Amino acid sequence: MSRFTADSWKQAAGDVEVVHNGVDTDQWTEGPGGHRLIWFGRLVPEKGAHHAIAAAREAGMPLVLAGPISDHTYFRERIEPHLGGSVRYLGHLMTDDLVDAVGTSAVALVTPQWDEPYGLVVAEALACGTPVVAYSRGGIPEILTPDCGRLVPADDVAALSVAIGEAKQLARQHARARAVNHCSERRMVDRYVALYDEICSAPIQSDTHPAAPAATTRRAS
Repeated sequence: MSRFTADSWKQAAGDVEVVHNGVDTDQWTEGPGGHRLIWFGRLVPEKGAHHAIAAAREAGMPLVLAGPISDHTYFRERIEPHLGGSVRYLGHLMTDDLVDAVGTSAVALVTPQWDEPYGLVVAEALACGTPVVAYSRGGIPEILTPDCGRLVPADDVAALSVAIGEAKQLARQHARARAVNHCSERRMVDRYVALYDEICSAPIQSDTHPAAPAATTRRAS
């Protein structure tokens, strides 16, 4: 969950505490980095992998894509024609292989075409020590900080390309630290426990509404 999502539902749910989703930082481990870019996620129009391809080309860096082809028409028309040379599709990887691919990349690109409720791939990339360049949409700005990535205006491929050069200079240990301290499952569980403790220790408020006398004598029909 994110503050963005909570605010979107505030009219119906009221003002609620936010506990961000967590990733397993024991599984998503820090990698050494590399000289290429990575984009990973479902290959569908709303995830915007075609923007990552355009930005990588503009930045003059190789790019690998990983994830399931959930929209075959989109893949055939918007992704496949650009494969070859500096752009490769690694397939739908098992988690350990994906962790290795992310950890051996210089920067992860996150290019949603919609307002992501949270942005789990951002947390996963940071856990691998890989800085992130992302469109500033939905809950993503709540995850990224200037020492572990860059936010750019939505759908601005030119800005995405420029930010790649900045992000690849960032220290990988800062990205990893952000994931461990803010995006880990342990952090998530600790926040839930603290919230439950707060709820349990709060004084019980008695019902101030007068009881209806007839309610105790009314018979069930």
